[in-house]
Amino acid sequence: MGFLRHDVSNLAYAIPNLKIGAVIGVGGGRDVLSQRLFGVRDVTGIEINPIIIDLLKHRFSDYTAIATLDGVKFEVDEARSWFARTPRSFDVIQMSLIDTWAATGAGAFTLTENGLYTVEAWQRFLGRLNPAGLFTVSRWYAPGEVNETGRLVSLGVAALLANGAAEPRRHLFLAAAGNVATLIVTKSPLSPAALGALKDAADANEFTVLLSPDTVAPSAMLEKIVSATGRRALDQATTGFYLDLTPPTDERPFFFNQLGFATLFDADVFSHFTHTGVVAGNLVATLTLVMLVLVSVALVGATIIVPLRPTVREAGWQLAVGGTVYFALIGVGFMMVEIALLQRMSVFLGHPVYALSVVLFSLILWTGFGSMASERVRLAGAGKLLAWSVASAAYLFALPLWLPPLLVDLDGAHFFVRAGFCVLVLAPAGFLMGFGFPTGMRLVSAISTGPTPWFWGINGAAGVLAASVAVVISIAFSIDTTLRIGAACYLLIAAPAVLLVFAGARPSRTVLRSLHPSKAANV
Repeated sequence: MGFLRHDVSNLAYAIPNLKIGAVIGVGGGRDVLSQRLFGVRDVTGIEINPIIIDLLKHRFSDYTAIATLDGVKFEVDEARSWFARTPRSFDVIQMSLIDTWAATGAGAFTLTENGLYTVEAWQRFLGRLNPAGLFTVSRWYAPGEVNETGRLVSLGVAALLANGAAEPRRHLFLAAAGNVATLIVTKSPLSPAALGALKDAADANEFTVLLSPDTVAPSAMLEKIVSATGRRALDQATTGFYLDLTPPTDERPFFFNQLGFATLFDADVFSHFTHTGVVAGNLVATLTLVMLVLVSVALVGATIIVPLRPTVREAGWQLAVGGTVYFALIGVGFMMVEIALLQRMSVFLGHPVYALSVVLFSLILWTGFGSMASERVRLAGAGKLLAWSVASAAYLFALPLWLPPLLVDLDGAHFFVRAGFCVLVLAPAGFLMGFGFPTGMRLVSAISTGPTPWFWGINGAAGVLAASVAVVISIAFSIDTTLRIGAACYLLIAAPAVLLVFAGARPSRTVLRSLHPSKAANV
């Protein structure tokens, strides 16, 4: 295993007396072997994938022998949750090339949320270090570029500032070899002895030092980022660049999405394909999303708008306008809320697959209960419709205010507790939103059943288009912004709903006026 002594991902072990370690993402066991090789006597490997641990401990145990090493133990868990629960402290926590931008590089935005590369996550990791402990993170590096490396440094600075560090640069050391860079983040300022050991190891292995507390960074951008002594200064240092270098948070957990959507309007947009690193992948993902939206618009028009347009021609303007706006709003609103909660709970539950199963199941379940309840509790009259609209919007608007702190507090809970909490959080939202569609159908059917296919189509079309737009809004602004837009849609529903109520009442009044007074009185 001698080659591991010369790997840049193991640079941190040049600092002596690291005895208790943890590895985030065991994989084949490379980092576990590195910690034992450099004298870390107590190693805990945290791996979310139970198949990996089964391979190491059972199926391939005679080949790897990693699980039989003294002082090595494995935990099958999501790293943030495990570190939130454990009472232990560590001298070193290593996270090397965990999670890739494979989804983004393949031209996708789905599954790009990541809870390991956010300010809140790094605060948690730094909080589990001993006073002289360190957190070492290795990521892909593009020589001459600051893309992923710049955002990694920005994240480290933000986490240190959030933990109260006065001068973050005194806690950071960054070196690169080939296409891998390693950032070392220390809980306390680097001592002269530790800094000297890191420099000596970098010189001996011919690593390129990109950041050091006692020298100016070769990159002007990295120097601006690491010199920030407050969050406002950090935000100023990371804005104005063609890539998003702002530190990801649980509200915007998109570490791997760095290319701004405004870049599509640049005259030289395709020149970004010549860049190395994450940029080309981001551009493919952005162009794919734009093409998807355009294709969706064309297909919605061809298969829904054009064929169903004749069904609404004979309807009065109140029914046509009120019904169209109503069903468009619930289509957009529901999808905005669904995408936002999927993204938020993906970080909380630790993996997008868990969020897909738990959130979709809960939302569909409670929406079904709401739809069923709307049969018994009819929203008849403007007053009840207005109350439902305000109640739905109020709950959704309130979620970004009280939910994030609770999610952080419950980071350390068992997975089933976190999943159960998600179900409970989604219950009021799903139940209230479940009233929307059946109530709207009753309102329009009370006036005329002819245009109902049009309203079904409008609702579906709005949902399809909103799904893509919701992802764009979350990445460009924040998940909470997407959720607030969904809440605003449910608040605005009150206007077309009341219009439909009055439109439905008008035919009844017209019939009464046409009757003889005595018959009208009997009616």
